[in-house]
Amino acid sequence: MKTKKYLEELKSQSVAELNVQLVEAKKELFNLRFQNATNQLTNTSRIKEVRKNIARIQTIITEKSSVAE
Repeated sequence: MKTKKYLEELKSQSVAELNVQLVEAKKELFNLRFQNATNQLTNTSRIKEVRKNIARIQTIITEKSSVAE
């Protein structure tokens, strides 16, 4: 259920907004990996969740750019 709402939210945004979210998600993934390497991360499943969110954002950006052409 959460992913459907998240996807609807992403589809309603512009490509510029999606790019901003993509950068933020990549920064978060970097921080999570860094915390995991230093044994400070307690919720390791968050890494997988952020990776999937990055893929979702990139997919929607690709869809919007192919429709624009």
